[in-house]
Order: sequence, then structure tokens, then C-alpha cells
Amino acid sequence: MTNHGETTGSPENGKAAGHDGREPYDGIGAPDCTAYEGHGADHQVTLRTPAELADALPYLLGYRPEDSIVLVALHDRDGRGRFGGRARLGIPASADDWTSVAQQLAHGLVTGSERRGARPEQMVAYLCQEPGRGESGRQVMERLRPLAQKLRIECGHLDVPVIEALCISDGRFWSYCCVNEACCPPEGVPMGLPGTSVLAAAATYAGLQVRGTLRELRTRLLPWETAAALDQELALDTASMALVPRILDESSRGDVAEETLELAERIMRRLAEAPPVSGTLMTDLRDDELLGHDEAATLILGLQDRSTRDRAAEWMEGEAAASALRLWRALARRCVGSYGEHAAAPLTLAGWVAWSTGDELEAREALAMALGADPGYLFARLLHQACNEGLDPESIRRCLRAERRDRGHPGPDDGEGPGEQAVLEPTEWAPLVSEDVSRPRRRSRPGGSAGSRTRSAKATGRGSGGTVPRPRTPASGATRPGGGRTHGMRPRTSGKEAARHRDCPGSVLPGGDDSERDV
Repeated sequence: MTNHGETTGSPENGKAAGHDGREPYDGIGAPDCTAYEGHGADHQVTLRTPAELADALPYLLGYRPEDSIVLVALHDRDGRGRFGGRARLGIPASADDWTSVAQQLAHGLVTGSERRGARPEQMVAYLCQEPGRGESGRQVMERLRPLAQKLRIECGHLDVPVIEALCISDGRFWSYCCVNEACCPPEGVPMGLPGTSVLAAAATYAGLQVRGTLRELRTRLLPWETAAALDQELALDTASMALVPRILDESSRGDVAEETLELAERIMRRLAEAPPVSGTLMTDLRDDELLGHDEAATLILGLQDRSTRDRAAEWMEGEAAASALRLWRALARRCVGSYGEHAAAPLTLAGWVAWSTGDELEAREALAMALGADPGYLFARLLHQACNEGLDPESIRRCLRAERRDRGHPGPDDGEGPGEQAVLEPTEWAPLVSEDVSRPRRRSRPGGSAGSRTRSAKATGRGSGGTVPRPRTPASGATRPGGGRTHGMRPRTSGKEAARHRDCPGSVLPGGDDSERDV
């Protein structure tokens, strides 16, 4: 099965298709290679052959899938078909898992489309995998044929037939449905050069981009594997011995939160003032040079506190968002060695900022990687679900802005439009739930190491187990997110504030207990 490093696309969440998330598809019910149609934001593009349908895949997803099963829903509209939701899973290495994956993908896409009010009439399936050593593209196609058949069977059980199934491998494509050798010969058909098709031109005109592969995107968020990783892990060990006892101490916990946010602000300004460089690789290398090992360690450990993380999440829009996203990526790359689980916090923040600023692809990948680092990380799990279901992040932004206003430090984007309320619509979010905070954050460390002493300190401060608690004593007068609340226990909330807390995602709201609430 696919692990958390893979992303399951959501029904109806595709944005590469245009403004309404759907694309026309002509030729519903056609058993052969008939016409398919797609559209950009302002005009339509007709896809007439399986070759053009194969070429359309990166534009439907926004990236070039690798080792992927992709299902695309088709909806009937005025006698013509339109592309709808997309769903993707990694191809399991074991064929024993193919049946369950086919069931999961077909059921998820159909039921998700139904929740959005548009059950698909038909499906298009894609299998994308490069040959292994000594294997040809045609051999890949034959090896994956049973998987294609399982997808057709599972979709058929749901009364949503697969009218085209394509295998893309080694620069060629094959159709599992078309028997016309004139258009789909046994040796496959070469794929066109990227960017040379009519659809590519139309996508460029419509402002749609293809972002390379998911592997390239994940590389920006993966921990270092260089010699510098040893120095970073040593810095994390040292910072852990100094910071964890202070976080566990009620009297100093708020000071650590303030210091963490102050440091984050300084580094964000440093990143923003750095001269630009070309290319994502050079940008990431330059950002790594601007962030010291000790600074990264302090921030990574400080963000393990949920309240500090929630306040950092308020850097979600405007000029601050770009610098914050670069910082969260850089911190995720510094969660090396035994600190891999600590990456859940910066990865979740990176996913949230990416989603808030309109980059759903990076958002889903970052949030899925956060769940890979810590499968029980509630904030990441619920944001990932909300992003996949196509919810509007503005609802969460309103709550974060309201929290910032309550602390007495409104941001430049905190103004609300006429009739706009800082609450979530009941139909947009599920009932709030609470996270069990008794689950300890464990690290695998050799006996007698600095990490072992850190765990002992945790046990002393909290008893048996427990994550770092939410700080309730932030310093007053701060200008960063969350500043301005007085020391001491949280007072009883007013009826108005309590109502807003019920409607907002609780992970960004300071609770009266140590629970983390969210949708």
C-alpha cells in the first residue's frame, strides 16, 4: 500500500484543469479511440486520440506522476463529458495489494464526487511506471495489466465503467482498452515532447503549470543526508538538553515560546532580505546557508509546543507567507537522524502556508510527509483531509486572524469584508474533536546519549509519558503572532468567544486544557 509519503488526490480537487476543476471529455460511451475534450480557463481544447489523452495527464494533475495509479472522473454534461475529480495512489510493489488499492481508489473517488454533488458517469485510468533494470516499457505494461483489470472491475462494481486505461512507461503509452492497432500498436506509441502539444500551448495560455515530479518536490522537504547532518544532530542534542526542561517548567514555558517566535521572525527577515537566486535548488542551498545549526535546533524544538506552532501558523499570507514557507522547508530539512519525527511540525506549517497561498500540490505533499514523520499528528491529518476535500482555507485564516485580533495585534490582512464573520460555516467542517496528548514523542537514541537524558527530563517533568504541553504564559507586549496575552491561567471565555471557539479549527485556538482540537 501507499505510505504517507504518497499523496492521494482528492475528488474534485484538481486545479490544473481551470477555474471550476473540470474539463470536457467528448465521446462518452465510445468503446474505441474517439474524441476527448478539455478546456482551460476561457476556452476549450478537444482531445481526439489516446495520445492526446496521455499527454493531458500532467496538466490534469499539475505534475508528472511517477509510479502512480491515477483515476480521473468523467461527468456527463449536455451529452458531452467533462473531466472531474482526480485521485492518485502509488503502485504497490506487491501484486497482493493491488485489489485493495483498486478498491480504495475507486471507492474514494466515487464517494468523494458524490459528497460534492456530482457522481461520475465514467472513468479514465492511468498507470505510470518506469522500467526496472533489464525491463522494457512493454514488459511494464504487461506486468501491470492485471492491475488495470482490477481497476476496471472495481469501478464496474460501482457502476462507473472505465472507458480508457493507459499505461505510460519509458516515453511510450499503451491502451488496455483500444484494440485498433492503427492507433494503439502493440509496441506502444511514443509520447510527444513535453510542451509541444496543442494542450500544452493552451495550458500555457491559460496560465497552468506543470511542476515536474513529486520526487523533485519532496526533495525540498527531506532531511539532509550529507556530512552536515551530523553537526545538525549534535546541535539538536545540545539544544534539547537546554530547552526541554524549560518547556516543561510552567514558569519558563512562555519565555521559550516568545524566544522561539522572536528567532523565527529574525530569520524570516534574513531570508526576505537575501538577494534572489534562480532555481529551486539554488534557493534552498542559499536558505540553508542563512540558517545556523543552533538556530535551526532551537526553532525545531520550540515548535514541538503546539501553542507556539499555532502562533507561527499565523504567518500565512502577505509578505510574511513566502519567508515563512522558506523557513519551514529549511527546518524540515534539518530534522535529521533520530529527530525525524520532529519534522511533523515544520512540515505541517509548510503545508498550511502552501495551501493558504494557493499551492495545493505542495500542501498535500508536505502534509502527507508530516503524517509520514508522525502518523498521529492531528493538525497535519485534518489539514490534509480538508485540503484533499477542496475546502476553502479562508475559513481557517479567518479564525487565525480573529485570534490575532484577540491578542491585540491585528495584522495587515485582518480586516473583514461586509458581513464576513471570523467563524467557519457549519457545512464546511466536521464537528471538532480532541487529541489525546498523553502520547509521548519518542526518539530512538543509543543508551546514555543526550537524547536519553532528554527523555528522562521529560519523564521527571510530566510523569509517565506526555508531549510537551501547550504554554499558557506568553509574554505580553509581543509583536509576533500570539503576543500580548497576559501571564497566568486562561480565564473563562465569554459566551461570544466560546461560540467562536466551537466554530473555528481548535488547533489554532488556545484551549483551557492540554487538548488540541480540530475539525
